[in-house]
Amino acid sequence: MKTTNKPIITISAVIASPVEKVWELYNGPAHITQWNFAIPEWHCPKAENDLRIGGKLCSRMEAKDGSFGFDFEATYDEVIPHQKIVYTLTDGRKVMINFDELEGKTKITTQFQAELENPIEMQRDGWQAILNNFKNYAETKS
Repeated sequence: MKTTNKPIITISAVIASPVEKVWELYNGPAHITQWNFAIPEWHCPKAENDLRIGGKLCSRMEAKDGSFGFDFEATYDEVIPHQKIVYTLTDGRKVMINFDELEGKTKITTQFQAELENPIEMQRDGWQAILNNFKNYAETKS
């Protein structure tokens, strides 16, 4: 991934499921709403995903009590089924997600450009918590 003046953060998780199933659970809008939040007090009430170059990913993340929420939106730059996704967030930051098959398991590695408003550790921890939530969800669906 090209670097700019924004630091690159890397997170990963190994999911005990084959890559085809992981891909489906990671990208299906009905599945995204089940795992796309960092803490139990939040949820993802809606998601849309047009998984193709030029397509859009849109999801809504919000506190269950309605006190705060935001839209997460990106445009796909590269999609290699069961292997790699690259997208650009609405603020111009890049995200790259690799899916590596490991003998019936799948390792997801996400690299993303940090934003400059919040501490790096906070961003890493938040994205990792969402990925861990996905891992837990995917492993119950396997």
